[in-house]
Amino acid sequence: MGISIGLVGVGQFGPAFISSLKDHPDVDRFALCDKDGDKLSRWAKQHEVAETYRTLDDICRSDIDALYIVTQPWLHASQAIQAMEAGKHVYTAVPAAYSLDDCDALVKAAERTGMLYMNGETSYFRPDAAFCRKKAEEGAFGEFVYGEAEYLHDMSHGLYDVAKKRWGADWGPDKTGGVPMHYPTHSTCFMVSVMKARMTSVSCIGFRLPDDDWFRMDTVYENEFSNEVGLFEMSNGASARICEFRRVGNPGGERVTAIYGTEGSFEQSSVGNAMWGTTSGREEVEMTRHHEPLPEPLASDLGGHGGSHAYLANEFVDSVHKGRQPRINVWEAVRYVAPGLVAHQSAMRDGERLEIPDWGDAPA
Repeated sequence: MGISIGLVGVGQFGPAFISSLKDHPDVDRFALCDKDGDKLSRWAKQHEVAETYRTLDDICRSDIDALYIVTQPWLHASQAIQAMEAGKHVYTAVPAAYSLDDCDALVKAAERTGMLYMNGETSYFRPDAAFCRKKAEEGAFGEFVYGEAEYLHDMSHGLYDVAKKRWGADWGPDKTGGVPMHYPTHSTCFMVSVMKARMTSVSCIGFRLPDDDWFRMDTVYENEFSNEVGLFEMSNGASARICEFRRVGNPGGERVTAIYGTEGSFEQSSVGNAMWGTTSGREEVEMTRHHEPLPEPLASDLGGHGGSHAYLANEFVDSVHKGRQPRINVWEAVRYVAPGLVAHQSAMRDGERLEIPDWGDAPA
């Protein structure tokens, strides 16, 4: 017997997961939820979904097993907590939280309710992360020394429109900007998931574009940094550099640029050329998007973000179906987002080195 699942949010990103969830062999019942009736009707008709809901309250009152929440970033933590309190297993898009208090509340809700929580970090299932995790599991890196990862996304590449659509009718001059390090998980995931270590402290420097009319102190974000660079200490003794850039003359990308160990190293160029190195030399490696088994029809259509969409949907469905903790569980999720939240605090304090809280490991 399969599970029932509802996708909450059919705006810009949510519809990318409809097919992977609806057609999953372990999903017996699928529903859609969105406050915009026109969008809801359009996607329900296109994918032949008969069960729909207009509010999170309504779908939380249903007998659906799990919710796949793809809404505005600042709503993720509160909506996940509401869903878990209603007895639903929960997936949310990134980031898991917008503050350290939200991280704490999210973990406590999962512990209190016993419901499963998964965060939809796409980088976890990107080919470079999967390749490096396999090498790490084999012991090929030896002891980790240093790593670098980056998320380069210039504002001109669609982010102005994304911001306006997210705010909708509430959009105004005070809603511009954002905080690069409040959306760090595309980068931090690489280091944390590969090294299986947490980030313990950070010193971060911010960049201000002169006369920037978007990143300003007189907005709800109170931030004028368009770019932030953090140097993190890891719990295994290694260090890591993370770049979050929103003003950059570059095509953009989310990637591991390097991970160095005492026995082996991984290096990747901005165009995707990857090398594995040891003290004896380097060799080019080919990474595949098909790095884990997937059921059909998901295996035939991996979706976007480096082919991660199908893996994310499958990981959540499989964890709920089998009653196991997902790999990107709530304790892992806060280890991706909390370092960025503290990094921004450091940048606002001229790079002061600050400690990063932790909420422990997932239960065995």
